[in-house]
Amino acid sequence: MVAELVPARVDPVTAGRELWKRYHDFRRVRHTELRPEDPLEPDEVVEAQMKKPNPFDVTHYFEMTRGGQMVSWLDGQTVAPANPEYETNKHLFWADAYVRPEHRRQGIGALWLPVVARLMDEHGCTVVGMHSDQDSGHGFIKWLGAESKLTEIESRLKLSEVDWAMLERWAAEGRQRSPQTKLEIYDGPLPEAMWPEFAAQRSTLLNTIPFEGLDIGNIVVTPERIREHYERAALVGEVGHDVMTREPDGVISGMTDVSWASYRRTLIYQQFTGVLPSARGRGIGKWIKAAMVLHIRELYPDAEWIVTDNAHSNGPMLKINRTMGFKPSRTGIDYQMSRDQLGARL
Repeated sequence: MVAELVPARVDPVTAGRELWKRYHDFRRVRHTELRPEDPLEPDEVVEAQMKKPNPFDVTHYFEMTRGGQMVSWLDGQTVAPANPEYETNKHLFWADAYVRPEHRRQGIGALWLPVVARLMDEHGCTVVGMHSDQDSGHGFIKWLGAESKLTEIESRLKLSEVDWAMLERWAAEGRQRSPQTKLEIYDGPLPEAMWPEFAAQRSTLLNTIPFEGLDIGNIVVTPERIREHYERAALVGEVGHDVMTREPDGVISGMTDVSWASYRRTLIYQQFTGVLPSARGRGIGKWIKAAMVLHIRELYPDAEWIVTDNAHSNGPMLKINRTMGFKPSRTGIDYQMSRDQLGARL
């Protein structure tokens, strides 16, 4: 019965093996439903990530269990005071929950609402956000009363179908159109001496992303956050690769990066791509995207797919991706609602 289910807080640092056994069984069910085509993250990778303290974000974990089986899971996150984005993002709380398919339509998801409300009050958050790319998730969130704020498209490039001659042409045209601009490629962590400059420019470019109607504050990258990112990546053997362009005056005008890990050798994640507004119209976006894929072909010959996400409204980047051969694989929506609206639903 639903009445016997009680949300219980989970601390990954002190959790025993029984908890981890329940959780890994649970996430395998979730992975089979939501991402069956992708490699499953190894247990040790997930545990290492969850156990590592994050000075910039506060994350809460909860479970509901029946008969020794995890029935549902919730995690919620907001910015920590040490986060440089705190002042403009402290009102935001992000929640993610999942219920095993065989236990749905019993009101279990609704049991998380008081927990989310309590956490929001604890942190002084006034807006809660949720994401879904599944019909069941959309249905629950719409029942809740949250509004659609941002539509994101996940696209995948099958490397065996790439027009390599076209990418080589894009790279050549980029050099020809900007002969004084230098292309730089970095494998692994960027040199620490670059972090202040790179962080400032990445912040600038990230804040040009179209977020449609999403309530979101400033995105602020700092050398300290870069260090934490690299520490977290090293913990699980994730390797990053950066391609960027630098103008004659030394300014970074464009950047793109991908990540690879041994436990998902066939799958490469394309992270962020951005070009300064003042440098657009010269083919820099196509240049750095092409240079990256050509580089990846040499580094990881057994890679099969590159996966990326874009806002539905990001026409210029979607156009480049579609021309490269990226095909839409799923659509997700970010929803938001106020604490008052959540309270009314309670």
